[in-house]
Amino acid sequence: MSQLVAVKNITKKFGAITVLNNITFEILSGEVHVLLGENGAGKSTLMKILSGIYKPTGGEIQLGKNTFKEVTTNQSRDFGIRLIYQELSVINNLSIEENLFIGSIPTKKIMGVSVVDRKKMAIKAKHALSCVGFKKNPKILVHELSISEKQQVEIAKALIDEPKVIIMDEPTSSLNDDEVLNLFNIINSLRSAGLGVVYISHKLKEIPIIGDRVSVLKDGHHVGTWDAKTTPVEFLVNKMVGRELTHSRPIGDKVDRSSIIFEVDSLISKDKFVNDVSFKLYKGEILGFAGLVGAGRSELVETIFGARPKSQGNLTLSNKKLDINNPTDAIRAGIALVTEDRRETGFFHNFNVAQNISILPFIKSSKYALSLESLDFKAENKMGEEYKNSLNIRCSSVKQNIVHLSGGNQQKVIIAKWLAADSDLFMFDEPTRGIDVGAKSEIYQILREQADKGRGIIVVSSELPELLSVCDRIAVYRGGHIVEFIENKDATEENILKSATI
Repeated sequence: MSQLVAVKNITKKFGAITVLNNITFEILSGEVHVLLGENGAGKSTLMKILSGIYKPTGGEIQLGKNTFKEVTTNQSRDFGIRLIYQELSVINNLSIEENLFIGSIPTKKIMGVSVVDRKKMAIKAKHALSCVGFKKNPKILVHELSISEKQQVEIAKALIDEPKVIIMDEPTSSLNDDEVLNLFNIINSLRSAGLGVVYISHKLKEIPIIGDRVSVLKDGHHVGTWDAKTTPVEFLVNKMVGRELTHSRPIGDKVDRSSIIFEVDSLISKDKFVNDVSFKLYKGEILGFAGLVGAGRSELVETIFGARPKSQGNLTLSNKKLDINNPTDAIRAGIALVTEDRRETGFFHNFNVAQNISILPFIKSSKYALSLESLDFKAENKMGEEYKNSLNIRCSSVKQNIVHLSGGNQQKVIIAKWLAADSDLFMFDEPTRGIDVGAKSEIYQILREQADKGRGIIVVSSELPELLSVCDRIAVYRGGHIVEFIENKDATEENILKSATI
């Protein structure tokens, strides 16, 4: 295997903060190089330097036989480097086909005038989409797609032209098992064709399946590179976080089955994605919802939260009947929803950390939602500092814009804003998607602490090991309704999956 791309002694600083420190890293033809590290370790920054988005502070970049102090986005693209972002970058009001050609629209000459070559677009789009197993009409708008389908469009976009290197940042975070298998087949084909693939993932079980080599970054340093097939996962975790992590099944000894904190009775959404759902959540309990992608679990929590209209059903929280018609009603009733797509619906992009944390208490106390009756900046910053310390949010200050934080720290800020709002019921939809193992462990601890304090906790997750490690009871969801409840002590991945599919 020959070297396609390399960085040597790369350093990157943002002001006084050193994000990358003397990093050396290479990508070979015909290999899948897995890149690991906690959120904030520098993985995405390194890849953005390769893609020309960031300029390094020091070091050099090699593209083929040419060496540069820095590269532009055009140089990176012309060489054949494609980056598939962790956060979706598709444009919802464009068609699937149009999204595939953003920045590289094919044209043809008609009477000396350049026009879009729609025929060529259709042919190339069909081929790229077929490579990722996508079967929907490429003419439909992207906003009609699910998150997993949007992820497939992102991957197809990278394959439109013939790349040399594909960088995949958490590509399976929104995919089900069948879609992951399809992606791995695609990656194996790319490897066989001589492409270099950088694979960034927090799903450690994927490393020996898809990787050839694995490198670990920690706090902006290159810890080392090892064989992905033979290196124990426990060894890699220790190199990433500097400590051993253990996840045991919850004992559930603080669950009070005589005290119902939240109850749903005969809930039906107008679109029928939620079809006659009833359940009880007990004090001190973490209730998980398992099911296949598309089963309607996200639609359930959205309906409870008032983001999706209901046609019938009753909600009772702490013995109080609720009348929820919109998210503001839910917020004021003490219901929290941590959505599955934090970048789209989880936080305010133009707010800093403290502002994002303090906004919900402001909404709850203000006469009119989002009105500017009074702003107490001192109290805002104090609240931000309190949750920064209690949840170990890693940021330069609470005045730092949230978009500059890692995914795991963004998620902690989102949790902090709901804690600041003094919510009684927390609903988490894919709470650790795209988050490293260290941050996952911290978030699991937060969930358990809040349950032990008497708050109601609902967790929707596509990761069965996550549900088994954090939930006291698991509701299996299929076709818009609950088909079975399984106590944690009786739950296995096999019986959950069987109940979700049969």
